[in-house]
Amino acid sequence: MTERKPAGVSFESWVDRQIREAQERGEFAELPGFGKPLPDATQPYDEMWWIRQKMAREGVTAMLPPALALRKEIEDALEAAPQAPSERAVRALLEPVNEKIAAMLRKPPPGPLLGREPIDVDEVVREWREARRQA
Repeated sequence: MTERKPAGVSFESWVDRQIREAQERGEFAELPGFGKPLPDATQPYDEMWWIRQKMAREGVTAMLPPALALRKEIEDALEAAPQAPSERAVRALLEPVNEKIAAMLRKPPPGPLLGREPIDVDEVVREWREARRQA
């Protein structure tokens, strides 16, 4: 494709000729997906298709502002704490989240505020112990 378009030849016919010649040489035959239908060809056009595909490839389910993502992480950690097998596991679960909370409180990112204080790990451990005694 380093060849320049000759003067006096329409751009369309020049490009069409190059594509036809490349097809005759078999340059398109080894491309991934050759001879297969286009994926999602029957779906209505979505201008965000490439973002959705990238997120699916990367395993990203949702993009949240940092404060909301941390709120979700806090909720998940607090839900998981009662099922932890030991006090050490409860602390190992909550202390990294507390570090993230402290970092966000020191330097808030753009977007909504966190609106949460660090987790009182000792209080959660006390509740964990109490639940173990009652069980």
